[in-house]
Amino acid sequence: MKILGIALALIGLAAGPVLAGQCPALIKQITDQTSNRLDTGANAARELVREADALHKAGKHAESEAKAEAAAREARINLIKK
Repeated sequence: MKILGIALALIGLAAGPVLAGQCPALIKQITDQTSNRLDTGANAARELVREADALHKAGKHAESEAKAEAAAREARINLIKK
């Protein structure tokens, strides 16, 4: 039972950096696809991306990813995830 607990803890620790790596990729996709657009969806998405980037830098990766997904929905962008 101890071994199972240790194994789960190690898996949890290993998953953190993986999730952290997805935020910048999502943010870049949205930024690239909204940079030339002037519509309200793109403007709203750019604001949400700024918030997602701040969350990423604060170490709140799950919240950052959720914010990036909201930005993509706002701009009607299909994100490519790892």
